[in-house]
Amino acid sequence: MIKKIPNFEYGVIWEDTVSGHKIGCLDISKQEDVEKLMQNKKAILAVQDPPYNVDINDEFGNLPLEQYIIWSEKWVDNTIDILDKNSSLYVWLGADIRDVLQPLPDFIIMMRNKPVRIRNFITMRNQRGYGTQKNWMAIRQELLYYIKGEPIFNVQAEYTDIPKKTKGYYKEVNGKVTENFERSKSLTIRAGNVWHDIQQVFYLMHENIEGCFAQKPLKSAKRIIEASSNKGDIVVDFFGHSGSTLLQAELSKRKCYTMDIDPTYCKIMAARLLHFRRTGETGWGRTKILKDGKILVNDEQLLGAPTLLDLV
Repeated sequence: MIKKIPNFEYGVIWEDTVSGHKIGCLDISKQEDVEKLMQNKKAILAVQDPPYNVDINDEFGNLPLEQYIIWSEKWVDNTIDILDKNSSLYVWLGADIRDVLQPLPDFIIMMRNKPVRIRNFITMRNQRGYGTQKNWMAIRQELLYYIKGEPIFNVQAEYTDIPKKTKGYYKEVNGKVTENFERSKSLTIRAGNVWHDIQQVFYLMHENIEGCFAQKPLKSAKRIIEASSNKGDIVVDFFGHSGSTLLQAELSKRKCYTMDIDPTYCKIMAARLLHFRRTGETGWGRTKILKDGKILVNDEQLLGAPTLLDLV
């Protein structure tokens, strides 16, 4: 029975003996750190969620834009280097309406010179946002999709749970006039590049990690992972934070190599994975887990109550 969660400090890499995942307390901007984690392995998919260069609860800094882009170029180059010749790169990023939509425009310009091709620009609709009575509320979340070579794309992963209801769009096929229901391969609609069917994580959800302000929903991680990789593939996430990519990789039967420069978030990622294996829960819901960058509960509370299998 697992009674202790691994502790982290800079340079430590924890290797999961069950599914082959890795968690490193490392710096993505350092090539040697990325190589240390990967050990000459190549990833089929990278899902990166860097800080958006805005200050959130005094946790994330705000660099001059030029410095932010220089730093971004380092981690982008290090990511591309460890990607397979046929692979996908997804980058979550912000576009601050209070600051001429930065850092998104300059990041996109920087990416023009990289050995990847833009494949799509996805928007996920958040349920909460910020705004005033004199402007449209900002609720969009940007996701850039790049490819290297000719990667796989499993289109079935794009289908949502939303049923098709609208008939129409008549088209002649083999001499017969048909409407879209007759030609459809699914009873539900495709997500497309505007995702409005994914619930933003909040405190009433089981997957919530209270104190992780940049947490992405498991549903978005599942869509990306299952569209752009196959079972057994290596998926990387070098801004691990709450561990959503790691946990979804476990659920989707992929290997995840992840890192975070903050030892606290590394421990949260490991704890979330082990907590799920022990309890079946994907997070801690309303339990206060983090505050001011410090874990508020002990290892036993993070792991959860043992099951009968743990006691055998």
